[in-house]
Amino acid sequence: MLADTISVLNGNTFVVSDRRGDVNARATATHGLFHEDMRYLSQLELTLNGKTPSLLSTDDVAYYTAQFFMIQPTGSLVDDAEVSVIRRRTIGHGFTDSITILNHGTKSVSLQFRAEADADFADLFEIREQLSKTGELYQHAQADELVFGYRRGEYLRETRISSDRNDAFFEGNHLCFEIQLEPRGDWHVQVRVKIAIDMQSTISPTTPSAGVTRRPNSMGESLTEFVKQAPDVRSDWSTIEETYNRSLTDLAALRLPAYATTGSVVPAAGLPWFMCIFGRDSLITSYQTLPFVPDFARSTLRILALLQSQTFDDFRDAEPGKIMHELRSGELTAFEERPHSPYYGTADATPLFLVLLDEYERWTGDEALVHELQQPARAALEWIENSGDRDGDGFVEYQRRNITTGLENQCWKDSHDSIVFADGSESSLPRATCEIQGYVYDAKVRTARLARQFWGDDSLADRLEVEAAELKVRFNQEFWIPERDCFALALDGDKRQVDALTSNIGHLLWSGIADDDKAHACAGHLVGSALFSGWGIRTMASTEAPYSPVGYHTGTVWPHDNSLIAHGLARYGHHQEAALVALAIFQASTYFRNRLPEAFAGYSRDLTNFPVEFPTACSPQAWAAGAPLLLLRSLLGLEPLGFRLHMNPSLPEEIGRIDITGIRGRWGRANAFSQSSSVSPGSPPADGTIEQVFTTLSSQVGSGDLADISGPIQIDLQDGASWHLSVERGQLLVERAHKPADCVLTARGRDLLDVYRGKKTPNVVAMQGNIKVEGDVTLSLTWGALLAAAGTRSRLSTGAH
Repeated sequence: MLADTISVLNGNTFVVSDRRGDVNARATATHGLFHEDMRYLSQLELTLNGKTPSLLSTDDVAYYTAQFFMIQPTGSLVDDAEVSVIRRRTIGHGFTDSITILNHGTKSVSLQFRAEADADFADLFEIREQLSKTGELYQHAQADELVFGYRRGEYLRETRISSDRNDAFFEGNHLCFEIQLEPRGDWHVQVRVKIAIDMQSTISPTTPSAGVTRRPNSMGESLTEFVKQAPDVRSDWSTIEETYNRSLTDLAALRLPAYATTGSVVPAAGLPWFMCIFGRDSLITSYQTLPFVPDFARSTLRILALLQSQTFDDFRDAEPGKIMHELRSGELTAFEERPHSPYYGTADATPLFLVLLDEYERWTGDEALVHELQQPARAALEWIENSGDRDGDGFVEYQRRNITTGLENQCWKDSHDSIVFADGSESSLPRATCEIQGYVYDAKVRTARLARQFWGDDSLADRLEVEAAELKVRFNQEFWIPERDCFALALDGDKRQVDALTSNIGHLLWSGIADDDKAHACAGHLVGSALFSGWGIRTMASTEAPYSPVGYHTGTVWPHDNSLIAHGLARYGHHQEAALVALAIFQASTYFRNRLPEAFAGYSRDLTNFPVEFPTACSPQAWAAGAPLLLLRSLLGLEPLGFRLHMNPSLPEEIGRIDITGIRGRWGRANAFSQSSSVSPGSPPADGTIEQVFTTLSSQVGSGDLADISGPIQIDLQDGASWHLSVERGQLLVERAHKPADCVLTARGRDLLDVYRGKKTPNVVAMQGNIKVEGDVTLSLTWGALLAAAGTRSRLSTGAH
């Protein structure tokens, strides 16, 4: 999205306009009111006495609302304007413009207010591919509203524009008012844009009875709660804080209700083109944000498991076990002119599903989800080993079966010209890109852990570990190009090494498939002048014939790409190079108002002195918003090690200090301080719940506290919640689950809180008769003593009494 556009959004309903709030899709293709992949409004332009108001400023701090401040043109450079306009836009499943016109002068003013509207009902694919409509467009004015409609058989869509005043009149496609403004007077109107689907309902942004699922105030509350749940970041360099906070807001804005689930949300890929669930994008965004917004990963894994392909379907490029690429709901999808219901044309989402499942458990300790998704995970492995390996050579390739509307390239660089040789010549199909092999390697290593530790399947774990080791050896042999000292971008259908130097090699460090010596060579390429622009790592090196600084996948800089590469550099010990990449991306963010776009041009920093916009980039975009969060993790070296958060910071001088408090994980919440290289346990607030106590308990006890614990305990609270506490490998394991134990304790949450806060001893609570114990009574008192000791330590560390 260009800098001169303003977007407000609510789920997959959004408005894109210019900085006055005007919508004109004829001038800017991305303008409009969009809902579920269709544009319901292609024009809404205001005039006063036939002239467009002049812009003063725009305020779009909240993602669901914006304000536009304007003046009536005077026709002179020296005369002050006496009439100003304030336009406040609020989004729901339509939107409302609350408009105030003020007369600042000492004389009465006569004005004609006109709002010119139109609706083309274009599907997003029709906009992108410049296709014509198949059905019939119509328009008419009725008593109190303008109606624009589209009919294609029984497929009906309408947009209705009205106001809250009774003195409106209509001329063609104009909503009009004649206004008489007294000196120092003002005039108000609400222009309402409503969406109607199949004529069964009209959805208004302001009237709850009309079907709005989130009113403006609830969106504000939702944003506040989302930010409140995320860790707090403080730094000596304000850009770190500003970019992090903007990223959180963008991630909140891009939340979509998870398909066929209740109360869960997943990140949409990006505005305006990809406001839908994307397999690869949602998976990578969830990975990037795990220490900050772990709920994304859980919802994403569950929805993608639900939509996992069960059959072969050439039109949708589907095969059993494959994870979906893209789910759409627009007209072309409904009429099966596009395969996105859902479409499965990607080869990387399936291994990434397994990578995220393991990473999610490492951070959260959510064993229940690992068990719940065992069968989808096994099906994903089956796809990798069968349909994914099209020719049986041990590498995962892709080639579309839908040759009409399917994607030719089914990797993250999915444009038609992305997988080419250094001289620009095309590669043949099927293609096995290098980074997908890395994802497969990582998926097998990680799934082996899950199989052994949680599924009790040692034979599967052994097989996967052997296969991963063999894949790593073969990959380093067959993809390495000695004369270029780098890995091939891909092996094509003729098993030729596609020799273009690209950012894909950085993903090999993230996955861990590269041998150490080859990873060192890759690191040199990644921060060399051919790939590193000064603002980040280009998708393709400037030395290659197909390179263009404004090539979508052949020279631009993608923040998400850079975040994964930086994480990989740090994994192989190249901390200085990782910090260089992170610093460049954070510096680039300052030129985009701290909102990193999907991509920006790959011009050299020495040439431009600022990062140049890429005209069709999505913004906000989920994995671009996730990039700063993963970069923070890499800079601080944050890793979950068992029940502890480990830290190994490596920060450039320009950044200085970074402190992150409230990092969520299996330890509850923890705090990381870069200057002291220390991690401290978080503590529940003094007025916190027993749930907050249990989720932070493992971070508040040491091995000495566990010496007297002889067995596990099951704690059943009277509100229905159950907690299982045990000691494994010298660490406290706290699970929200009901499992076998040597002692079962039934209690009220408030009594356990009193023990934790030091208000009562375990013996007193027991004598009061508020606790029921089955099994080892002595064990229950030992666990009670541990709870009390943890509470004492918490109060001492926070200064609470």
